[in-house]
Amino acid sequence: MDRSLTLQLALALFAGALLNLTPCVLPVVPLKVRSILHEAGQTRGSRALSALLFVLGAWSLFVPLGLATALLHLQWGVLFQSRAALLALVATLLLMAWLGFRGRSLPLPGFIVQAGGGRYVEPYVSGLVSGILSTPCTGPLLGGVLVFALTQPAAHTVALFTAIGSGLALPYVALLLWPGLLRRLPRAGAWSAAVHRSFAWLLLAAALFFAQSVLPAWAGTPLWLALLVALAWSVLRLWRRGADRRTRAVALLAVLPVLALADLGTGFLDPGSVPWIALRGADAAQLARLHRPALVEYTAAWCLNCRVLEQTVYADPRVAQALHDGRFVALRADLTRPQPELQALLVGQGGAGLPFAAVLDAQGREVAHLSGLFDTRSLLRALALAGGKP
Repeated sequence: MDRSLTLQLALALFAGALLNLTPCVLPVVPLKVRSILHEAGQTRGSRALSALLFVLGAWSLFVPLGLATALLHLQWGVLFQSRAALLALVATLLLMAWLGFRGRSLPLPGFIVQAGGGRYVEPYVSGLVSGILSTPCTGPLLGGVLVFALTQPAAHTVALFTAIGSGLALPYVALLLWPGLLRRLPRAGAWSAAVHRSFAWLLLAAALFFAQSVLPAWAGTPLWLALLVALAWSVLRLWRRGADRRTRAVALLAVLPVLALADLGTGFLDPGSVPWIALRGADAAQLARLHRPALVEYTAAWCLNCRVLEQTVYADPRVAQALHDGRFVALRADLTRPQPELQALLVGQGGAGLPFAAVLDAQGREVAHLSGLFDTRSLLRALALAGGKP
């Protein structure tokens, strides 16, 4: 095997595992935890089968995408621009949330249940949904690998995408195949039922976050308020029923990620210190004629990492000051819906997915770019290269 391909496969496997640490995969954590809790105490063979099905679920997304990339030169990282894909994801998350509230698993055909395979559907679905949710974060983590994949034979490209899916499944597989780790889990009881219910709220919040991309703009805030009121009522009712300390702790901890998603979905705490100007496709050719340095942010309503950056790095007063001192133009390219000109500009500036930011000098030449989750210091250094004063 070619050494460069071997290295890229290793990088793809490693970066796939790192995807588990990104906000993109956060909504599928409930499915993983539920599956792991269900398999705790089972036989080694049962755990191994569950792990294999999780891997097959991840491959069910990444192998077809590898084929599409190899044969169609599919642009990566914009899967959620499809309204159909978003609606399918929202429907899946809502179904899993509903089942979580009822303490049930996916409804299955009778022949599967009679064969004893009912509990094995959930690991497969968890792997598949993990892959789907990871797509907005895959491009920034694997930019070089994806660019390399486009230059390879179809078989090598599919192998690279398969490695990404394998890496995504790796932590889950390790937990199931390492019996000592599973034995440390406390026995199931009221607390584990509270985990399922609490994570159902997170799945519901994730469904609302992604649904905002297809809902009218005015609908988001009222729906988030209704969700938070319902969650608060649920937690208070649990406490009033005299639940044990562990169950109460689980219920309270579940509130935090839902609040975080609500903030990312509404931008309620975003001070909006950067004076963004919308960049449209027709304006892409005019960047060289601004005669001022520019910061171009590529974002989308469905991009969790983009929202994180907008409420942390871009909200930092030092960034606004550097843009003002350097007389920068702050441009925002919204890729929530397909815009071929902006997507071509993104690729031309070295972007393989969202989030992505490019810093241009006064002649419109790119002097630096940042992908994935980056910190304020990195952005200030990039602005300094174009003439800003950090």
